[in-house]
Amino acid sequence: MTLGVMKGKLRGAQQGHSLLKRKSEALTKRFRDITQRIDDAKRKMGRVMQTAAFSLAEVQYATGDNISYQVQESVQKARFKVKAKQENVSGVYLPTFESSIDDAINDFKLTGLGRGGQQVQKAKLVYTKAVETLVELASLQTAFIILDEVIKVTNRRVNAIEHVIIPRTENTISYINAELDEMDREEFYRLKKVQEKKQEASAAAEAEEAEIGLKKSQVEQSPTDAKTLLNCEQSSHSKSPANDAPFEHAHDTASSSDILQTNEDDIIF
Repeated sequence: MTLGVMKGKLRGAQQGHSLLKRKSEALTKRFRDITQRIDDAKRKMGRVMQTAAFSLAEVQYATGDNISYQVQESVQKARFKVKAKQENVSGVYLPTFESSIDDAINDFKLTGLGRGGQQVQKAKLVYTKAVETLVELASLQTAFIILDEVIKVTNRRVNAIEHVIIPRTENTISYINAELDEMDREEFYRLKKVQEKKQEASAAAEAEEAEIGLKKSQVEQSPTDAKTLLNCEQSSHSKSPANDAPFEHAHDTASSSDILQTNEDDIIF
């Protein structure tokens, strides 16, 4: 069970490492793209601001020093607006800013009507372009900072999974496999010893049964020998009285002759 859990953990770590690696590569690609766009936007910003500075100098030269006050007083509504959106890049939401211009609003169209009106309109267009470039640069800079932090975190996770979690999990799996192999060897040795013990017990039982059978056969043979001896004795006894009869008869005759002689002696005396 533990081995299955660790293998599932290893598969999850490998899959997570693959996904995070792809995410890191996608974010790095977008990061490089944004870096290139930031470089281009900064170069463009430098040129636009230079043009805007010259344009403002022309306006001040043509209209006088109070042009900024006149513009501030004539503006009632915002003509240049910025909208914020979010862009999803591999699970990372990057803020993007979009600028929009309402051409219907032109509060200071009469500014510079007396003198310098052409320079004022030119300065207005140049600064509008400068603000658009500035908004674009701000959007790129914000995305750059967010991507930089996310890429660092993602790379740390990738390195942690690749160099810590996966090797540690593989070492744990190797240890579990080694322990299981050792348990299998121990179990095999135990079964082998049990089988040897069973064989020894079976051999001992067979030897005991053979010994018991031998004793039984000996016991069965001994009554037959006893019967044979008994028959021999009986036959010898049956023959001995016939042979002893003449001796008994002679003994009886001798006894009778002694008795007669004794009687005769008694009679004579």
